[in-house]
Amino acid sequence: MAKLSPETLRERSDHILDAAGRCFARAGFHRTTMQDICREAEVSPGALYIYFNSKEALIAGICERERAEFASRFAEMPVGADFMGALAALGRQFLEDPLHRRLLCVEVGIEATRNPKVGEIQKSVEGFIRSSFHDLFTKLKTEGRIAPVFDIDTVVEAFMTIADGMLWRRAVDENFKADVVLPPLLEAVAALLRPVADEAKP
Repeated sequence: MAKLSPETLRERSDHILDAAGRCFARAGFHRTTMQDICREAEVSPGALYIYFNSKEALIAGICERERAEFASRFAEMPVGADFMGALAALGRQFLEDPLHRRLLCVEVGIEATRNPKVGEIQKSVEGFIRSSFHDLFTKLKTEGRIAPVFDIDTVVEAFMTIADGMLWRRAVDENFKADVVLPPLLEAVAALLRPVADEAKP
């Protein structure tokens, strides 16, 4: 048998992860079987197990891919004068994901509360995201671009909470208009973070 190239292996792995993600979003982690994923991906059980030997391994693969995608998008984000605009653009990219990907995020979050293996996977990805935002806001604070009174950990926690809330609403409410809600929300946050060079003087 000819050895498969890394590109082919990655494409097949991504194909299986896409199928697993649709299954988990549609039926939930517990109700989805490995056989369901085989049918969705149109692969044999043997082919599936070459890449992933359990549902937890599939979740790990999905989360690692999400982490890599976030890292790529975050690295490409232009952090110029309008850094809040850049953050808004980053947020829109994720909020515009297909419905099944948004539902999958919710499903993984719920499963993480009852499955220690999935919980560790999610913590790892969340830790990476938190670290990325922490480095960004530390840089902005050092440059005097956000108010020095704010603790960076608190700012990061606020952004994580906003992101989680937006993703949840986008997943469970088909009428939720993220493109309408996100700009004023971030504008309000920007107003709070904005440094004041000079207080009103008599």
